[in-house]
Amino acid sequence: MNQLSDSAFRKLLIALAVYITSLLAANTLGIKIMPFLFGSHLSVGVFMFPVVFLMTDVVGEVYGKKIAKYFVLAGIISTALFILYNLISVIAPWAQEGMWVQASYDQVFGFSFRFAIASLIAYAVGEYQDVISFFFFRRKLGEKSGFWLRSLLSNVWSQLFDTVLFTMIALYGVYPNNVLLSIMATWWVFKIIMGLLYTPLAYVGIHLLKDKNGGQTS
Repeated sequence: MNQLSDSAFRKLLIALAVYITSLLAANTLGIKIMPFLFGSHLSVGVFMFPVVFLMTDVVGEVYGKKIAKYFVLAGIISTALFILYNLISVIAPWAQEGMWVQASYDQVFGFSFRFAIASLIAYAVGEYQDVISFFFFRRKLGEKSGFWLRSLLSNVWSQLFDTVLFTMIALYGVYPNNVLLSIMATWWVFKIIMGLLYTPLAYVGIHLLKDKNGGQTS
């Protein structure tokens, strides 16, 4: 790994901030589902989670597989810490003056604990699959095959793992099985579509992350 310049290091920190924020937003806000086509359902997390997977592809494209894996590790640590903080906040005793919000707070953040556990498992498996498959396709297809194609193929594979694992752990028993299957199928397809729609932003990210003064890794 080559030494990063100050400019490249700053860009990498900003990319990490976007990555972690998108991950935690998907974990906490994704409990909300919205109606979709033909009676199907979508989580609002589909707007945030494609950013997470695309960001590892972008960082991997510019800085290499090792840095991309560090991003995944940072995501696992941040999600695990969120789970710990969530657990502490739910089991901590309430002051009498705050009892008016207890039911809503415990319901939302108590469920967020299960949501976060599901996300941690699904995210860890899905993101490592994304990094591995992205560089697999990069090696097999060659760098001239185009970033968008390698990113698409890796996302189709990794999002399948992420969606199935997350849905089964987070939502099994919460919704009827037919709704669960509907959520699973539409989330997977829609996250792939959103990933494609976000691809131009990924190219912008690649352009911004490239260190014009040298010092980037490969």
